[in-house]
Amino acid sequence: QLQASGGGLVQAGGSLRLSCAASGTTFSRPNMNWLRQAPGKERIFVAAIDWNGTSRIYSSVARGRFTISRDNAANTVYLQMNDLKPEDTAVYYCATSTGGYTHIDGDTRAREYGVWGQGTQVTVSS
Repeated sequence: QLQASGGGLVQAGGSLRLSCAASGTTFSRPNMNWLRQAPGKERIFVAAIDWNGTSRIYSSVARGRFTISRDNAANTVYLQMNDLKPEDTAVYYCATSTGGYTHIDGDTRAREYGVWGQGTQVTVSS
């Protein structure tokens, strides 16, 4: 299971760090991902990290402002979000994935998502 936390209300320009804690055997090998879903919009990819933390992928909205990291000893993946903007307001989800990624027309998707966390709400006020 995955448990996401760390969301909240923050002013534009502020920072939040999301955490995704894994239990069981879901964490050690698969890629870990953060996605988000804004009201009335599709869920989109935000960032991913491979199982040993050496490779990271960022979407265009995340690149330069967000940093994904993981601590396998703590079974936790993090998303540090800086310089938040009102358009970052969304429910943020963590998920495992395997099989690599596709990148088509600026849209990044994991080939196969596995376990999903329940989501944590991030609200950025202007």
